[in-house]
Amino acid sequence: MVHAPGPTAEVRLTVLVTGGAGYIGSHMVKLLQERGRRVVVLDNLSTGHRDAVKGIEFVEGNVGDTGKVTALLEEHAVETVIHFAAYSLVAESVADPVKYRSNNVDATLRMLGAMREARVGRIVFSSTAAVYGEPRESPIDESHPTQPINPYGAGKLVIERALDELHAAQGLHSASLRYFNAAGADPGGGLGERHNPETHLIPLVLQAASGRRASVAVFGTDYPTRDGTCVRDYVHVNDLCDAHLLALEWLEDGGGRAAFNLGSENGATVMEVIEAARRETRAPINVRVEGRRPGDPAVLVASCEQARRVLGWSPKRSDLATIVQDAWRWERSRAAHPGA
Repeated sequence: MVHAPGPTAEVRLTVLVTGGAGYIGSHMVKLLQERGRRVVVLDNLSTGHRDAVKGIEFVEGNVGDTGKVTALLEEHAVETVIHFAAYSLVAESVADPVKYRSNNVDATLRMLGAMREARVGRIVFSSTAAVYGEPRESPIDESHPTQPINPYGAGKLVIERALDELHAAQGLHSASLRYFNAAGADPGGGLGERHNPETHLIPLVLQAASGRRASVAVFGTDYPTRDGTCVRDYVHVNDLCDAHLLALEWLEDGGGRAAFNLGSENGATVMEVIEAARRETRAPINVRVEGRRPGDPAVLVASCEQARRVLGWSPKRSDLATIVQDAWRWERSRAAHPGA
């Protein structure tokens, strides 16, 4: 039986951040350090960057290595796991579902087994709005049916259901955070998106503005939206990290098991993102129009009422102008130091 420490139990101070060298993970590590938390990072560096996490204990390895993870949890007296380590490209998951099943599902289940072995009773799980599939309504709240349409979303839902079962059977306390579109960068300019290949709209648009990319593709201009392009809900990476910290504190205060949407609750069209980037960068930004991509819904916007009510969370930097400003600061530093 796994139990989360109660109010009078000895408090374990360490948080294990898996995937902590990645985009969102590295911002989370920075926030935890600022709040005085002891942090250990586990990352295999398949998509993360070692230089994104400095001044903390770093272990290179895979979350599916049960022996290594168990030893790590025990050695550092880990209190809670914040689990970011996953592949996250929808198109790649469709092309290579075995890769996504192996890493995002099988390896995570082995990690959960290691947590049980080490008697770690809390986890904050990085999930996704892709668990919902095609939206039946907008905005989407947590009661929306979960019917994912790609292996990426399906794998995240498998883990969410496993967390439900582990809470009922073993007392594992967990929060699943369902992101909409993570965006932006650390306002200080030291962290941001470094995906290879890059697939997210805002960094692609800003790469076109900086000259690192000739143009940006717009996939479909005939959707039933205000300008014919898809509407998405962008949430600042720092706001996401604030939500993780609040979820961690909620679990420490006795929270049991819940899922929370994280978004801005305001949708922006693809063309509105491009226009916001043009205003901020004062660059023309060349656009090429291509056909719709299969499986792209017209509108995806979050309802975050549950996160507000239970966690006390609300986004602070998720207006589109601020997201673009912070991401542009990061892109300019990247453009000035290619290969960094």
